[in-house]
Amino acid sequence: MAKLQYYTAEALDKLKAELHHLKIQGRSDMAKQIAEARDKGDLSENAEYDAAKDAQGLLELKISKMEEIVANARVLDESTIDLSKVSIYSIVQIKNTKSGAVVTYTIVSEEEADLRAGKISASSPFGRGLLGKKVGDLAEIQAPAGTLEFEIISLTR
Repeated sequence: MAKLQYYTAEALDKLKAELHHLKIQGRSDMAKQIAEARDKGDLSENAEYDAAKDAQGLLELKISKMEEIVANARVLDESTIDLSKVSIYSIVQIKNTKSGAVVTYTIVSEEEADLRAGKISASSPFGRGLLGKKVGDLAEIQAPAGTLEFEIISLTR
């Protein structure tokens, strides 16, 4: 059984829109590609047809996985969240105790994670190390380079 994932209403709507697009437009485009490849002759020696069928299989796999994600998605009720500690959708500013470098991250679900946008997954080692911490707390995070220590500077929503 898949685990529940929490999303903002906006993020869940985005996931549903992408799934709808894949089901409608993606399947339609795939059917056209297969039909074009089929029209090119003998299917036993038609590499384009084989490639189109493989692409169709990958599309259906992606649709299936997204359906499972949407089925197990829950909208996060922000009114029930304790704002005094790091939790999902918290914006946390941290300082590396060794280097003094300060960075800001938003803790998000696994599917929304994007390091370039400053969004880290709550299920990543970094996210797990920050969850539950309060301003002023030290978080020890296990990284491939060893244990890193960060101080929680600020916490917002």
